[in-house]
Amino acid sequence: MNDTGGMRAAVLQGHGDIDKLQVREDMPIPQPGSSEVLIRVGASAVNNTDINTRVGWYSQNDHGEDTSWSGSPMKFPRIQGADCCGEITKVGSSIDPERIGERVLVRTMQEPANVDGKLTPITLGSEINGAFAQYVSVRSSEAFTINSSLDDAELASFPCSYSTAEGLLQRAQVGGERVLITGASGGVGSAAVQLAAMRGATVFAVTTRTHADQVRHIGAAEIVDRDGDLLDQLGELRVDVVIDLVGGPHFASLLRILRPGGRYATAGAVAGAHVALDLRDLYLKDLTFYGCTFHPKSVFTDLISYVEQERIQPLVAARYDLSDIHAAQERFIEKDFIGKIAIVT
Repeated sequence: MNDTGGMRAAVLQGHGDIDKLQVREDMPIPQPGSSEVLIRVGASAVNNTDINTRVGWYSQNDHGEDTSWSGSPMKFPRIQGADCCGEITKVGSSIDPERIGERVLVRTMQEPANVDGKLTPITLGSEINGAFAQYVSVRSSEAFTINSSLDDAELASFPCSYSTAEGLLQRAQVGGERVLITGASGGVGSAAVQLAAMRGATVFAVTTRTHADQVRHIGAAEIVDRDGDLLDQLGELRVDVVIDLVGGPHFASLLRILRPGGRYATAGAVAGAHVALDLRDLYLKDLTFYGCTFHPKSVFTDLISYVEQERIQPLVAARYDLSDIHAAQERFIEKDFIGKIAIVT
């Protein structure tokens, strides 16, 4: 924060290349509404959604208009940052002032807003300003107290990726069974490996040979080479659940690998959003498909309990200052690491 009362923030000015993301020192510090809290951000982290939102990847039409999570046009300028760990410094008029001083994590996929009878998704850093800033204001109900010895950067690695992974596993009802996870070295993938192994699942992790040892270390029973033929590598193995975070050309093989009655859950398409579906694989094997983005609040409270009980571990590959957000995103795009890239404010 500077002497004039402004704050530092990484501000997205529009869709496009990385130069659309500008670090400014003069952004006004948000003031909490009656039901909100103001949080001094300790750390955030980079996610695929930051890149996707910046380049307009979510648009499904030729005009690039529906580029937010809600399917509506983005409003600029927008402060991104889907992960947030920080401390409450101020509360709105209807919030107990005892909350001031609490260390909190903010839920990324928040409770939808009811606008004229229509539920509108609210995602931190998309529909509302996020945590690539020194301060952020959110509804008090979306700021969850956390009691942990982990530092801010470690805790900031959890909200977006781990809640997405936990939502996938809960929707697909994963237990002590055979689970194949694609994109296993990424933020959501590495979280899913940990959370599935925590449930007693036998995890088959699709990743590169470079990341094989690290992914095995966090809970994978078997490594499947991403660059090879999945069917050749797995042979006659049939898995109970596929957690697919990449989409793309492997999609058809993933359905072949599933046993009859198996479940397929997805929350990503970084390798390609358009896939070839043979409906015979779907209906003759009685498969169940889950598309997973938003989830109940209990997913986030469950996640916090796992962190506080030290049942899962943070995977912070590198830390960057907020002023180095360009370098952080460029490193993220390289995908030469496992886990998360933290942004320290």
